[in-house]
This record gives sequence, C-alpha cells and structure tokens, in this order.
Amino acid sequence: MGVTGSPTNINQGTRTKGGIGESTLRPDGILKVTGEFAYSSDMWHEDMLWGHTLRSTVAHAEIASIDISEALATSGVYAVLTYDDLPTAMKNYGLEIQDTPVLAHGRVRHHGEPVALVAADHPETARRAAAKIRIDYRELPVVTDEASATAPGAPLIHEGRDDHHIGHVPHPNIVHRQPIVRGDAEAAKARADVVVTGDYYFGMQDQAFLGPESGLAVPAEDGGVDLYVATQWLHSDLRQIAPVLGLPEDKVRMTLSGVGGAFGGREDLSMQIHACLLALRTGKPVKIVYNRFESFFGHVHRHPARLHYEHGATRDGKLTHMKCRIVLDGGAYASASPAVVGNASSLAVGPYVIEDVDIEALALYTNNPPCGAMRGFGAVQACFAYEAQMDKLAAELGMDPVRFRQLNAMEQGTLLPTGQQVDSPAPVAELLRRVKAMPMPPERQWESAGEHPDVRALPGGLSNTTHGEGVVRGVGYAVGLKNVGFSEGFDDYSTARVRMEVIGGEPVATVHTAMAEVGQGGVTVHAQIARTELGVAQVTIHPADTKVGSAGSTSASRQTYVTGGAVKNSCEAVREQVLEMGRRKFGTYHPAWATAELLLEGGKVVTDGGEVLADVADVLEDEAVDIELEWRHRPTEAFDLRTGQGNGHVQYSFAAHRAVVEVDTELGLVKVIELACAQDVGKALNPLSVVGQIQGGTIQGMGIAVMEEIMVDPVTAKVRNPSFTDYLLPTILDTPTIPVDVLELADDHAPYGLRGIGEAPTLSSTPAVLAAIRNATGLELNRTPVRPEHLTGL
Repeated sequence: MGVTGSPTNINQGTRTKGGIGESTLRPDGILKVTGEFAYSSDMWHEDMLWGHTLRSTVAHAEIASIDISEALATSGVYAVLTYDDLPTAMKNYGLEIQDTPVLAHGRVRHHGEPVALVAADHPETARRAAAKIRIDYRELPVVTDEASATAPGAPLIHEGRDDHHIGHVPHPNIVHRQPIVRGDAEAAKARADVVVTGDYYFGMQDQAFLGPESGLAVPAEDGGVDLYVATQWLHSDLRQIAPVLGLPEDKVRMTLSGVGGAFGGREDLSMQIHACLLALRTGKPVKIVYNRFESFFGHVHRHPARLHYEHGATRDGKLTHMKCRIVLDGGAYASASPAVVGNASSLAVGPYVIEDVDIEALALYTNNPPCGAMRGFGAVQACFAYEAQMDKLAAELGMDPVRFRQLNAMEQGTLLPTGQQVDSPAPVAELLRRVKAMPMPPERQWESAGEHPDVRALPGGLSNTTHGEGVVRGVGYAVGLKNVGFSEGFDDYSTARVRMEVIGGEPVATVHTAMAEVGQGGVTVHAQIARTELGVAQVTIHPADTKVGSAGSTSASRQTYVTGGAVKNSCEAVREQVLEMGRRKFGTYHPAWATAELLLEGGKVVTDGGEVLADVADVLEDEAVDIELEWRHRPTEAFDLRTGQGNGHVQYSFAAHRAVVEVDTELGLVKVIELACAQDVGKALNPLSVVGQIQGGTIQGMGIAVMEEIMVDPVTAKVRNPSFTDYLLPTILDTPTIPVDVLELADDHAPYGLRGIGEAPTLSSTPAVLAAIRNATGLELNRTPVRPEHLTGL
C-alpha cells in the first residue's frame, strides 16, 4: 500500500499512542477470527421461546383463508399470530414509504412474504407448527418487468397509493422517477464524430452477509419490550417498531447485538417486529434466528437494472453528450428505491465532464423480491454501463481507454449534471495514472510451480479442467464516482456522548453512540478520535443502544464522516470544559491558564509551548465531564423533479481499478488474477482498516461480475436459488491479488479531511473485470454476471 498526499489538520500536540493516522487493531478482531465473538444469534435468555415466520409460497395471490387451529393445538406452541392479531391500527412499516405490511393481509405480493408467526418452546416445534397452518391462495397474474408493470390494465401492486411520489410518476407501478436534464443533448449530438449506444443488464445481487437475521425480544415489567438485535440503524428501527406495537418509543428499548455483516441488507426491518409481537403476546422472551434459506427472503437485495446509454465524442476524444435511461426493479415494496433512483440518476454520467445530458431513472413496483440498499446502491449499476461505454468510445476512436478517460475526467471545480460543483479534490485522472502504473502480474503464473502446473492459478482452479490450453489474458480499467452520506435534503446527523473521568488515578474516556458496528471498524476509529482529541490512553466504547441520540444508518459510507464528526465534536466540548474547570481551579497560579492555547496530552494540561500546568486527574478529581452533542454536515437539497438540478450530495469518493483476468475460451471459465485499486480517501484515519475496506468492496464488485445473481423465474416470480449451494459467492480460492494505492487529498469540509471509502471500490471493480474479459475474448458482454455460456455461445 502507498499512502501519499497533503497532511490534514489534526491535534498536532497529541502524541497518545493509538490515535488518528495509526493502524490500530480492532478490539473485536481476535474474538471474530477465533469464533468467540457473540453475535445476535448467540443470545440466550432463561425460559426463552423460539419464533418462526411462515412465508408465502407464491408471488402474487389473494389470501382466501388462513386456518391456524392445527398449529395452535400443537404441543409446545404458545402463540400463533396473523394480521388480524396485530394490536394497533398501524400495521405497515417502511424506511420512507410505509407500504410493507407486518404480516400479509388480503394479498401476498412476493414469494416469501411473511404471513403468520409462531412461538414455541423449541425451534423445530415452531417450524413444524408453522407447516400445519393452512392457507388458501388464489393466484393472480404477476408483474415482473417494465412492460408488464405499465401495460394497459396491468395489475396494480399497491392500489390506492397516497405517498408523496405518486404525483410525479406516470404510472402507479412506478415507485419514483427522476429526470436530470442539463444543456441540450440532442443538439450536442450533432457535434459528435462518433456516437455509441449500449443496452445493459445488471443482475440482482444478495448482500450475503455472514450472520443471518436474528434477535431477542424480552417483555418488560412496565409493559414495554427490550430488543437485542443485529441491525444497521437502531433509531430507524425504533421509529417503525413502536407504532406497530402501540407503545411510546421510550418503552421500546433497543440494544445492538453482534452483527455478522450488513452491506445494506439490515437497513429494513426483518424479524424485529415479529419477535416483539410474540414476546408481548406470550409474556416470555422470544428469539428468532433465520436459517440461510429464510435469510434470502428476509431482506432486500440489490436492484437489478436495465440501462440504455448513448454517448458521443469528437475525433480528438472529447465527450459531446450523454443520454441514458435506467430502469430499476424495486420489487414488491418501496424500501430504499427512491434514494436508489436519486443516486442512479445524479451519478449516471460518472466521473466525467459532459455538459449536455438527458438522464431518466426510475424504479418499478413488481412481484419480484423487494430490493433496496446494497453497497454503492444506484451508482454501482450506472458505473457498469457508463464504463462499458467509455471502452466502446475509445475503441471507435482508436484511443487508449485510460487516456480517453483522463481526457474527460472531472476535477475539483467541475459542475455535475445536477448543477452542483465538486468543491473538494477529485483526482480521477491521477487515480487512473496510478493504477495503470502498478506492476503487472507475471504471465502464465501456473507454470512457476515447475513440471506440474499450479491449477489454482488457472480458470477452473482445482477442477483441473485445463493446463493452460486455450487460456487468454485480458486487462481492463474502470473508475467510478460515488456520493458519501445521505442526500437530497435528508437531515443527516449523528449524536455522540463522551464522558471523561478519573479511575484509579488515571484519566479515561467513554464514547457512547448508537452507531451500528457491522464490521466496518467504527468502534476502532471512535477510540482513535477520543485518544487524539483528549490525550487519554484508555478509551471505552459503550455498547450501542437507543439510550443515546441517533447515529443514523451504517450505510452510504457515512459513519466515519458523520458519527466520527460527532465524536470529535463532543470530545472537543469535553476538552474545553475540562480546561475551563482547570482555569477555575488553578488559573490564579499561572497566567497561561487564561489563554486558549491549551491541549490535553498524556494526562497533562499543557501550554502550546509544552509547559505542564497540571495533571488532568487533579482537575477531574471531584467530578466527571459528560457531554452529548449532535453533529451535522453541511446541508443538501432535493433534486428538482423536472430538471434534476440541485446540490443533492455532501461529498464524493473516487476509486479506479485495473483488472487482469485469464479466460479459458473453450469452456468459458474466468480466473481473475489481479484487481489493482487506487483510491483517494482524504485522510486514512486507520490505514490498515482503510485497505481492508477497499479490498472487501473490490471482491464484492468482482462477485457480481462473474458469479453472483439471485435468479427469479420470469413466469412465476419465484426465487430459484435461495441458498449458498446455488447462489455462488467468491471464496478465498477466487480472490485475486489486490494491491492498493491510497491517495490522501483532504476534503476541507470533512472532519480530519476524511472521505467515505467503503462503497467506491464496489463500483469500479465490476466494470473493470468485464472490460478485462472483453479484452481477452473480443465479446461485447453487456450483462452481469458473465457466465460460461456467454463466453462460449453454448
């Protein structure tokens, strides 16, 4: 890894070990790799019951009747609940649009929709009882694509819609539509010497997190409930859960339990309300743990997309215009579809300067599985298409694909198609230069083992299908543009409580936020910030819960920026209060106490010249300092619904990839040899964690390029492969070498100059792999994932 760039402003007086800029180790790292970490599925409570969800076996049908009598009579069963048993008039929930029923009522809209709940004294008893519930389904025609969703007389997925998007969509089966128009794309087309078009398909990807959905609900003596759950956003869950239970929010107490990955799949509710309902009905703790089959139906997925793009360029390689239409399949319920549409449209042009654009993005309601947040949402699908277009244009012009991109690369000061100016570093051309300059992996690596080839380095791997015959190498490049944080006027903020006190004669700090640690390493960074700002060696991270203000969602690459900013803000306030206490207590003894140039360093109060004034322990001997503050980044605004103009995003991140692949052209097998990445991170608060995030995002993008896709039957809308037997994931044997070059160019608007990093590498790794396969085979390959039959024509 290389780390270069300009320094950023941090507390230069602080030299406490383990602060900002150091590769401190994760406090949960050893526990996780040894299997000792307690995930939410490991929770246990005395006298606990087990909950189970019965799901629909069809994608679209009327529910004529439900008979629970046999299930309820099963020995060991304590409760069976259907829609009619819900305690309040509020029976729906949703992130933005409350269109998702807690349990199906009158109709099911997708395969696997929850219909009934069972609580029993053993998980197998609950499952067997659920299987005894008799449901009479009367199947209805299914809506599976744009043609069937918007055809005259098409079944309406949600009749009588009254959400705030309905007024600007051309059909009720369209969740949200966002055009972006700048300049005159049709007139600019006349200036083009070359025009290329493409139709692209992006498959439905699963988050495939390690730990399936799970949680434990414990009824309380005050009539409320305590919920221990793996989630991405405690306060959003609370806002949706409490009205359904008919409880005030202060009687629904939520604590984050160990989260086995998320990637967007835990932004929506899964088992939270179900466990609480069963606990309140039975008066006993209820635990729900999905198996992998249930998990595929229990959370949203990445939107599959169909994208049509047109680009033009002059003979000297300058882009003239761009037109595109992006259709996202949102499935049966809205989830995060409106935000995904916003991202897909506003980032559809990519990291390039194009003055004349005509963009349309929309999301559909269908009877396919619900889709919502997944790492890089909206921007991932668009990047796949516009990067394929860049390669097409470069080929038509006879130009090097990297050079062509650099000629058109945005930079600081560029106006986006939304009219927003990029007001922080945008080193797109430099990232491409760096990734291209990285050393190439050796040719024919499988021969390095000597007489017998190392088949692990060949397409097909240990299946031993080839010893190098028919294997062709390809190289491809891609670069992407991703927003950071919540956008379009959302009140994006976080809260942090910081306490500083003396324990055992030493100053210590406690950081308390509601941030969901889902594997991204926030618990490590928050401690680093506290050490940097307070100069203390010992920092405790309080478990995340709803006893502190909201931290927002662990998504959109926002937590280090926003919750890190909140921790920094609260630490600064604590520091100033400690110093003020010292001024009151000791100020008469030294004139330097009256100055503002004071820092906390190693348990000492010092002047800016390093003169020690007092021990912090002496200042705090009588009382602790405890401060909770909210922190907001600069505001954004909604995009105009006609033109798409508006300052919709707070920050942008950039990553570039070079993929090297080897393809067995006879069998259609692909081996990704290397995925080199260069990314600007603003400031690497924890360099080791930064590289881990980049490598993880890179592999997730590679997965959708060559193997990952949820298959949905186009006739029945049923999921065909809800298991890791049939839904293929990259393993360690599929993982290529991933050299990373980290560039640090500070964003002056962000804490420490940092830039959100988690999503950007997921964008560009997918089209880079596709570009490399095209380079090896000469095939057009306009869909993900690429399968053997696409390469062999079989």
